[in-house]
Amino acid sequence: MDSDNIWILVPLVIFLVPITAILAKPLTRWIALQERKHELAAKLADTQAAEHAAKIERLEAHVAVLNRIATDRATGLAHEIDALRGPTPPLN
Repeated sequence: MDSDNIWILVPLVIFLVPITAILAKPLTRWIALQERKHELAAKLADTQAAEHAAKIERLEAHVAVLNRIATDRATGLAHEIDALRGPTPPLN
């Protein structure tokens, strides 16, 4: 490089340093915003996973009761089913 070319680089570098600093601020804010969005999405996914797990537990318990009722061969099965329905209205 010639000494003339070096003098061209000095103003270019002096100009690029503040421009880079000015552009870096919005970029860092955008990156922080993206990180925050991902954190919130992860929290939402965790909450939904917990809700789904609780729902699955309730459904498994319900299926277990239904399975017990369906496989029960006792003579009182009809009475148990009727008891679950509640009192029957009289036939007039």
